[in-house]
Amino acid sequence: MFRIPGQIGKDLCDRHLGNSRRDFLRVGGAGMIGMTLNQVFRAQAASVGHAGGPGWGKAKNMIMIYLQGGPSHIDLWDPKENVPDKVRSAFKSIPTKIPGVHFTEILPNLAKVNDKFTTIRSMSYTPNGLFNHTAAIYQIMTGYTTDKVSPSGQLEPPNAKDFPNFGSNIIRLKPMDEPMLPFVMMPRPLQESNVIGKGGTAGFLGKSFDPYTLYPDGDDMEMDKMTRIKIDDLQLRPDLFSVRLQRRARLRNAINDQMPIIEAAVKDMSLDDYYDRALNLIASGRARDAFALDRETDRVRDSYGRNTFGQSCLLARRLIEAGTRVVEVIWPKVANSDNHSWDHHVGLTKRMKDQSGPMLDQGLSALFEDLDSRGLLEETLVVAVGEFGRSPEKGVSTSGNGNSADGRDHWPYCYTSIIAGAGIKRGYVHGKSDATASSPLEDPVHPGELLATIYHAFGIDPESIVYNHLNQPRELVKAKAVTQLFA
Repeated sequence: MFRIPGQIGKDLCDRHLGNSRRDFLRVGGAGMIGMTLNQVFRAQAASVGHAGGPGWGKAKNMIMIYLQGGPSHIDLWDPKENVPDKVRSAFKSIPTKIPGVHFTEILPNLAKVNDKFTTIRSMSYTPNGLFNHTAAIYQIMTGYTTDKVSPSGQLEPPNAKDFPNFGSNIIRLKPMDEPMLPFVMMPRPLQESNVIGKGGTAGFLGKSFDPYTLYPDGDDMEMDKMTRIKIDDLQLRPDLFSVRLQRRARLRNAINDQMPIIEAAVKDMSLDDYYDRALNLIASGRARDAFALDRETDRVRDSYGRNTFGQSCLLARRLIEAGTRVVEVIWPKVANSDNHSWDHHVGLTKRMKDQSGPMLDQGLSALFEDLDSRGLLEETLVVAVGEFGRSPEKGVSTSGNGNSADGRDHWPYCYTSIIAGAGIKRGYVHGKSDATASSPLEDPVHPGELLATIYHAFGIDPESIVYNHLNQPRELVKAKAVTQLFA
């Protein structure tokens, strides 16, 4: 299913810059959220800011590889030697392109390209209450925690009061200049049990900043599913110009005729611009072309892996190349299932060796090589991270879950993430974990600081103010960028 936000039962382009047309009509009367229109735009401009420093404004677009479920850092990028058997990974340690830095044997391809990215081995936070998936997902995607967490760690379903996904904030503050999808999420929504999409929407910014979602049917290994992408919403319907466009053009003209103050206030950012932008997206065909994976050679498609994750990474590259600002690839396919999930409470060794490990290694390494060879890594930020890591000790319960003898439970106190591109140091390891990868020894990085670093890379002050559904000022994220990550 491919969905363009704000279209169900509504015309295209109902909202723009977070303010609806209805909001514009209120300006000059009671005012919008207590400010004049000029103040609104000034506030938005100030959000982009001039903080400066290493890496400031280097990113033009980004790809988030979200490894939902919490991959085990000890069994991937931070193996430990000379530790008890209950801690040591079942996988052998192998050297990487960086002298003295080791991964495990299930990441042979990433070990050959880690000179292209930074490895952060000191991700860490202390949760409030039980550290189960949904609350942790919401934190890494929005920078905020929520008060409404049940004893099991579940949240209420997504609603208009939620804090926005970081991608929604980016496309609001760095709007598109080209007729292309600004924000795409695939191949499935963020999900924990029956809570679907929490942390994956624009929340109080409004549906116009929601991601465009691409959720193909089928299993992770059904390779042909990513070729038969349905993009009907990007086709021109025969009646579009004859009826709807004429009606909307009359409405637009009436607004301009009767309320010239609006036209004067928005100046170059007129209502026509947003109307035309939405139509150009459909008419240009750029988005449709980006989804044509069958235009890639078999060699390229094979290099990413003929599975949902690999082909999603390839599609992410094509979307970025076509002009998309933010792409989030959510680890396929069903959250917390035995179907290639990272939530390895049971059967970790076999599942990582035969399923999740090879898919991650092939797809992510191919993405780094492909972006770099095309020169796209210079301006494309790439982040790979989960909501937490896994417990250093196997077979114990840290979150109320049962674990097999080789299973690991949730562990937010120390884990690993990957970041690359857009001025990020190449071949660098930031931070250091202790002897058992239980906690950071050096330079801990909170998930909020990782988000702040993302905003910084886009030239956005992480502490810029945004107004929530109650017109209360809130920072994009209450954290500082980790500028040591930039060259």
